Parts: sequence; C-alpha cells; structure tokens
Amino acid sequence: MRPGEKFIEGGIVIAGVLAIVVLLGVFILLLKEGLPIFVNTSPWEFFFGAKWYPVSDPPSFGTLPFFVATLMVTVLATAIAVPIGVACAAYLAEIAPVKVRETLKPIIEVLAGFPSVVMGLIGLLILSPAIQSIFNLNTGLCGLTAGIMLALMSLPVIVSVSEDALRAVPDEFRQASLALGATRWETIRHVSIPAALSGIAAAIMLGVGRAIGETMTVLMVAGGALGVPHSPADPMMPMTAAIASGIGNAVRGGLQYQALFAIGLVLFIITLIVNLFADRVLERQKRKFAGM
Repeated sequence: MRPGEKFIEGGIVIAGVLAIVVLLGVFILLLKEGLPIFVNTSPWEFFFGAKWYPVSDPPSFGTLPFFVATLMVTVLATAIAVPIGVACAAYLAEIAPVKVRETLKPIIEVLAGFPSVVMGLIGLLILSPAIQSIFNLNTGLCGLTAGIMLALMSLPVIVSVSEDALRAVPDEFRQASLALGATRWETIRHVSIPAALSGIAAAIMLGVGRAIGETMTVLMVAGGALGVPHSPADPMMPMTAAIASGIGNAVRGGLQYQALFAIGLVLFIITLIVNLFADRVLERQKRKFAGM
C-alpha cells in the first residue's frame, strides 16, 4: 500500500473512531444529567403526565404533550413527504432525461442542507398566514404548519436516497418487463419500486429521523402550547422545541434542567433507533443487488 493511501486510510479510521467517541460521550452526558429526574418524578408521571409546571410548588414534569406533538407533526410530515418524494425519485430515476437528472439531483442534495431557521422564517411569514386563512383558524402557528414545513425539509433526503435505490435496480428487470408488454408506468409501479423497496424504506426512515430531530422550524411555527394537542390545527410544542425553549430558563442541575435532559435522552434514543433501522435496510438493499 502506498504511503498516501495509508495516510488516507488512517484518517478515515481516526474520523470513524472520533465519531463513535463523540456519540458515546453525548449519550453518557444525557444519561448523567437526565436520569436523576426519576428520583423526584416517577417514570409514569414523566412519560404520561399532561402537566408541565416546572416552577410550581411542587413542580410537575409531565411530558405527554411534547410526545403527542412530536408524533403528530412527524406523522403529518411523513404522510406529505413520502408520496411526493417517492414520485419525484421515480421521475428522476426512470423518466427524466440525463441532463435534467444531472441538473436537478445536485440542487435537491443542496436543499437537504438548507438552514432550518430560514425554513422557519418561511413558515412564519408565508405559510402560517395562509394556513390561518384557508382553515379559518385562530392562529396559523400550529401542528399543521409545522408538519408541512418538516415535510419540505424531509423531501430532499427522501428523494435523493430513493433515487439512488431506484437506480441501483438492475436494468435487466426493466428490460424484461418491457419485453413482456408492460408499459413504462407499469414497469415503474410493479418492477422498479418493489425491487427498490428496502432502499425507499430506508429513505423514509431517514426522512422521519430528520423530522423528529428538527428544532428551530418547529420552535418557530408550531405554536408553543403546553397542552396535549387534539388535532393538527392546535398549537403544540414538540420535544425539540420544549428543550430549546426551556433550557435557557433552567437552573443547572435543577429539576427542570434534569427533566429537559431526560427529554433529550428519549429523543436521542428514538432518533438512534430510526437511523439504525434505516442503515440496516440500506445494507440489505446493497446485498440484494451485490451479485447482480
């Protein structure tokens, strides 16, 4: 092996080890700062309590409103982003001319890194008044607005990864389908998408992970209400927004501080599980076509 190659390989190994160390460090920090809350608050009250009153006497740290809000906006964002994202990926991979694909794909990948605070401003200034007017709501700052903005932020990830999965499907599959008399649409629907389903599922999981972990956008447009939301039209506060809005007022080492770190720990575990699942599905996709 050449010296340059050894240097590059060593750099990659160091980067990988450093990433693992940082990840473990974050997890240990969350455990250290978050677990002590369960000395004063029972797990049942913490996870299923509907009251978040950190400055009352005694304080109450029920996080059910945050979990319900997170689930609601994530499901809404996924329901919007998945069909649009898969359709766009199918167009890029199966129908679009090469020049169009080569132009659009880099643009979509750049959009994946679009600053969340800018998306929040767009939602605050443009989408929120439109939602309020269309649905005749008291305020446009609600879960529906947050879900739509999260869908827009998840779309680039879903489109990019799904398009890669569809292009990994061997061309022989398409040729065989067309030779049997299937139309291009039938080939996409019954051959290409089913063959790339594991990769598309991974793309969806990555999009869900992006929606769950987003902070600034939901903080700006979700409404910030502490009650348990009953519909997407209600103002709400997802877990990430609860952490961001409350950490500035929390006394270091205090009960509110510990409760916010416990929310962060739960959020970390959920996001880790989603991303691990997506990674496993992607690996299955690679093995599926490795010998073809």
